[in-house]
Amino acid sequence: MPSKPSPKWPFRWDLLLRYRFIETIALWEGRLTTRHLCDTFGIGRQQASKDINNYNRAVGPHNLEYDKYLKGYKPTGQFTPVVTRGLADEYLHLMARNNELLNVFESLALDVANAEVLTHPVRQVRPEVLRPLMQAARQQKRLDVDYVSVNHPDREGRIIVPHTVVYTGLRWHVRGWCEKNQAYRDFVLSRFRGEPEIMNESEHGIAGDTEWNLKVTIRIAADQRLTAAQREVVEVDYGMQDGVLEIPTRARLVTYVLQLLNIKPTAIADDPTAQQIVVQNREELAPWLFG
Repeated sequence: MPSKPSPKWPFRWDLLLRYRFIETIALWEGRLTTRHLCDTFGIGRQQASKDINNYNRAVGPHNLEYDKYLKGYKPTGQFTPVVTRGLADEYLHLMARNNELLNVFESLALDVANAEVLTHPVRQVRPEVLRPLMQAARQQKRLDVDYVSVNHPDREGRIIVPHTVVYTGLRWHVRGWCEKNQAYRDFVLSRFRGEPEIMNESEHGIAGDTEWNLKVTIRIAADQRLTAAQREVVEVDYGMQDGVLEIPTRARLVTYVLQLLNIKPTAIADDPTAQQIVVQNREELAPWLFG
């Protein structure tokens, strides 16, 4: 089990963030450079180099080694997470944030003693799986993988061309072209087995994924079976304008958005107080609903 970060590290908050960034990028991308730190935290190359050296000397001794062929640092065979938990979620959430957000949080001192955040079980993803997935996605390359599912619990070899990792609020999956089905599909990251093998480039990149590139708007409203007073409560809850909340998203992500809102994609609850909100333009969205 990966070690958890100690709550008593004698580091400033900004340093701890950079050390966690170093550890996360090195582990999950397999290559860390000073450029990563410079671009993310707005620091100079000299400071970035100092941070990496300090991490390798005082924080995670012998966790990193310089590779002249990669022109960067890579995790050693003895790599052990120290200031992170070594979970794929840490890397994937980091990828989902932009540099501006990271720089804002770097300078904040937050007191969260009176706040509680629920978490869900983390689905395990191995670095050996995520690294080639991300590399293939960035280079639009074919990937030979072993994959399992509830319908096919035995390992099944597939060749996919991944283009984007997606967080649905409950799990991570990768979107990409599937040569077996000759279509773009979603693949849950925790269901890959073995180590994917990167192959040659493919013509099936993100540009060809019509359902991914198509932008749609979900229109949410209070259930009309509620009383006027009840509808007003719901409308204020969701910040609706003129009784409607418009949520722009990608066509392929419509069902995931509705799941986050606890709206059943293809059914309306018998009791209007149970779900409280409904989709106004369900027919318009019908081509992208499932489940």
